[in-house]
Parts: sequence; C-alpha cells; structure tokens
Amino acid sequence: MGHLGHLKAEYQDLVTRLDANPVGLPYPSTDLARRGWQEILEILYTTEEAALGAKLPLMPASLDKIAKKTGMPAAELKLRLDAMADKGLVMDLINPKTKSVKYMLAPPVVGFFEFSLMRAKDMIPKKRMAEALDAYCHGDAAFAEEVFGGDTVIGRALVNESVLNQEEMPDILDWEKATHLIKDARNIAVALCYCRHKQEHLGKACDAPQDNCLSINAGADFVERRNFGRKIDAMEAMDILVRSRESGLVQIADNVQNRPSFICNCCGCCCGQLQAINEYSLHSVNPSNYRPGLDAEKCTGCSKCARACPITAIFMTASSQVANRKNKIFPTINMDRCIGCGVCAQACNSKHALSMQGLKTKVHVPINSIEKAVRMSLERGRLADLIFDQGQSRGSRFLNKVVKGITNLSPVEKVLASEQLRSRFINFVLKTVKDPTEA
Repeated sequence: MGHLGHLKAEYQDLVTRLDANPVGLPYPSTDLARRGWQEILEILYTTEEAALGAKLPLMPASLDKIAKKTGMPAAELKLRLDAMADKGLVMDLINPKTKSVKYMLAPPVVGFFEFSLMRAKDMIPKKRMAEALDAYCHGDAAFAEEVFGGDTVIGRALVNESVLNQEEMPDILDWEKATHLIKDARNIAVALCYCRHKQEHLGKACDAPQDNCLSINAGADFVERRNFGRKIDAMEAMDILVRSRESGLVQIADNVQNRPSFICNCCGCCCGQLQAINEYSLHSVNPSNYRPGLDAEKCTGCSKCARACPITAIFMTASSQVANRKNKIFPTINMDRCIGCGVCAQACNSKHALSMQGLKTKVHVPINSIEKAVRMSLERGRLADLIFDQGQSRGSRFLNKVVKGITNLSPVEKVLASEQLRSRFINFVLKTVKDPTEA
C-alpha cells in the first residue's frame, strides 16, 4: 500500500456526498486505516468520476433529473454513468414493468466494496484493493462502528430450516425462510463472495466455496446486467443453499421483509459482518427469531457446537458428577451474542441435544428498504439528508414512502426524527398519524 498523501478536492467532495448515505465512508483515526481509505477511493474512482459522483443522488433518479442537476448533456452523462455502473460505482435500476431507468450513487456497502471483488478479473488491481479494504476495515473500528454501530444493520440471520422441529415449522414466516426467498424471487444471480475473495488475495481464505454469493430481485438484475455475476435458476440457488448449510455456513439476507436483494452464505473467519462480532463485539447482524435450547440429558459434551459457532457464542463448561472423577462438559450459550442461525444445531453430534426454539418476543425487521433506510439514517443523524438530499426534495411519492416508514417508528424515535427534519409537514404527520403499536 502507498504512503498517505494529500487527498484531492474531488475525492473530499465525494466522501462528503457518500457520508450523507445511511452508511458512509468515515474518516479513520489511524495512519494504516487512512492509507487504506485513501487508496480505496483512488483505485476505484478517477478524479472525473469522483467529481461526478459528488453530484449524484443517493436514491434513484432519472437521467433527465441528474442531467439538470449536473448541467451535463444527457447523452454524455449516460455514457459516463454507464461506465461507472460497469465498475459498481453507480447503480442503474430498471423498472421491470415500465423499463424506465434510474441511477444512484452506489454506497460503500452493500455497494462498491462488494462489487470491487465480485469479479475474478477486471481492470481493478485485486490484491492492492484487498489490502486497502483490509487496512481500512480493520486498521481501526471507525468503519465497523459506522456500518454496525446502530440498532438497524444491513443483514439479518436466517435460521437453518433443516434443524427446526415439526412443532416450530408452522410458526416460521415466509420471509424468515431462505427457501421461500429463493422461490419468490423474480430473478437470481450468483457471484464470487466478496469477503472470501478478499481474504484469498490476503492469503487468509478458508476452504469454503467462493462462488455462492446470491443476489435476488433488483440486486440480481444489476449483478447480471453489469457482469458481476451470472444468472441462475431457483434449482441451482436451492442447491447452493443446501450445500452451504451442510458446510456450516450462516445464511444472512438483506435486513428487510419484502423484496430483499441478497442472501450471503457466510463463515465467521472471512465474512465482514461476522468479523465485526468476533473482532469488535458489535451487534452487526440482526438475529433470527430462533435460539438454541439445550437438552442436557442428551448432550455428550462433544463440543462440536462450540467449534462450529461462527461468532464464538458457545463455550464449554465443566461440571462435577456424583461418584465420577471425570467432569461432565456441556455447552453454555451467550444468548446476547447469538444470532440464531442454527449452525450449532446442525453440527450437534447428539440426538437433538440442541434444538432451535422460537422467541416469544420477535425481533424487529424493517418492512422494506425505505423503512430500513429511514431507521439507519435516523440512528446516524442523517434523516434530513435522506429525505431532502442536500436541500432538494425527491418528490411526493418518495416522501410519502418515507413518511409511512416514519409512522412505523416508536414514539421516542419519532421525536428524534422530528428534531432532525425540522419540517412542519413531517411534524404534522408525526402528531396526527396514530402509532401502530398503540392499536
């Protein structure tokens, strides 16, 4: 990695723009992390691309609106946006019904970080990029705290359906099932796992397969169209899910109920989300609505569950026995750390000594991407940036969706939203719309 130098104004403006996202690109505190931060920008963006990126919307907008904002002819702008989309710096979203195209600046995650290493080969220097990402993400805790420091995070754990008993199966909701998400997806693509590909270039990759990162719905459309992955059918996707479960991998989906954009098959040693738990003890994954329960009589103390847990939430405890000089060992589970993935139950060597049991109080999962963005922006003090986009409203349709997301917030969260927005219209809505939790 190169030496830390002066960051050009174009990149500084781009970082300011990225930092208006629900998840930004915060300035790190150590020289190592700062070198990685600067190299990421300089590897991915030319100065011209950085200057254009600093003017792009955070949410999808039409070519005509962006042309008006940037003062650039639409034909020239389209060529530049398409070139940036090929690099994963811009996302072009095509309405499946109307075929209209909208563009937005790609966030760091899920965004240009992942896209930079989802291809095996292209113009980006992979090893240098992997080293820069590793330095930035692990040189200090700034980025981890940015992404995972709030209550609302990017991904949610999916419980391993194969380890649920018959009593639990009727209670699991469709959006909690990886199999249903695949069956319900209108499009599916598979790509290289960004995390394991990065670790490979660092000489730290494990033996889990790399070609198993699933994008679905709008995410798959973009991945396929811009050649970050290949289109697959539901049968192949199901096979990837089964093989990943059998390999002891955690399935983490987009943290929304409706129309998620990805399902990752993750390991604790490579996955950035799980590393944030292991390295910084952050609650970086929204847990499932299931937790492991132990039947001590059936447990043999084999410790396979503790060794399989991807986030070290299980440790073995010794207990003395009557008339037996050998202690009995059994697993103790840190429920505050557990994400309810079911990997431990899959690994259990005894007959149902560990079983996944449903929670009485359910974990909150945002209904859709709008509610997730509202919550993440609120927690990071950026709700006004999300809605008004540097003082420019994004139209009544988007605002109505955001207001609907705000009405799903708790009373305390609504007060915080009101303080951040300082909008008479939003204040009026917050006062007059009935809190759904009081119904």
